[in-house]
Amino acid sequence: MSNWQVHAVKYADRNARTRADSFIFDDNHDAPHAMDYFMWVLRRGDDVILVDTGYDEAEAASRDRPISMDPREALKPLGLAAEDITQLIVTHLHYDHAGGLHLFPNATIHLQAAEMAFATGPCMCHGTLQMPFTADHVCEAVKRVYSGRCVFHEGDGEVADGVTVHRLGGHSRGLQVVRVRTDAGWLCLASDATHYYENVFEKKPFPIVVDLEDMLKGFERLHRLASDPKLIIPGHDPLVRELFPQDVADHIYRLDKGPDRWVF
Repeated sequence: MSNWQVHAVKYADRNARTRADSFIFDDNHDAPHAMDYFMWVLRRGDDVILVDTGYDEAEAASRDRPISMDPREALKPLGLAAEDITQLIVTHLHYDHAGGLHLFPNATIHLQAAEMAFATGPCMCHGTLQMPFTADHVCEAVKRVYSGRCVFHEGDGEVADGVTVHRLGGHSRGLQVVRVRTDAGWLCLASDATHYYENVFEKKPFPIVVDLEDMLKGFERLHRLASDPKLIIPGHDPLVRELFPQDVADHIYRLDKGPDRWVF
C-alpha cells in the first residue's frame, strides 16, 4: 500500500504563557513561552483520517482562549468539509483535542478505553484533574458509543494500513499517539505525550500530568515509535511551523516529507 500524507493544521495559539506553564523543572521559569494548537490530517488517495478536532467559539469564550478560526474553516483549504470526515482519532478527551467532536457528525471515533473510563470516572471528582475536560465534549464521545460510532482501543491498535495508535498515558490516563507510515519513514504524531520538542528531547515533564512515570516512559517510547527523532511531532510547539514547509494555506504545514531543517 502507498504511504500517507500528513498535514498539521493550526487553528489557535496562546502566547500569554511562561516556561513555568510548559516545564516542571526549568531554570528560566518566568520567560515567555508560546503555544500553538493543531489538528492533523492523514490522507492517502480517497482515504482521510482526522486526528483531533480542536475546539469551537463557544469553548473559546468559556475558557477565554480565543481561536484563530473554526476547525471546520481550518480544514477547507485541504478540500475537506466537516461532513466528509468519517474516521477520527481522538488522542485524548481534553477540551482542545475533543472540543470539536460535535462539528464532525459523520465520524466514527477511535479512542482508548482507558481515556473514556478516566473522563467518566471518580477521578473527575477532583477539580485539578477535571480542569482540562469539558462535560459536553465527554458526553458527545459517550453518544458516539451509543450510536455505534466509537472504536475502543486497548493499548496498541490499528486504525488503517499504515496507521496505528499506542497508549502512552502520562498527561491523561488514556492519551494515545498516532504512528503513520510516510515517505520519510514512520512518523509519530505525539499529541500531548510531548507538547514541545523540549519535553521529549530534554526529558522535561509538562505540568499537567496524571502519572509522571508514564509521561517519562512515554518520552522513551516516542523514540521507538518514530523511525527518526525528526519524525516525532509534538502537539503544541510553534517550532513545527519553522521546521516544516507550509502547504496549501498559511496555517497548514506538510509533515510527511520530514523537516526542512533541524535544531535538536
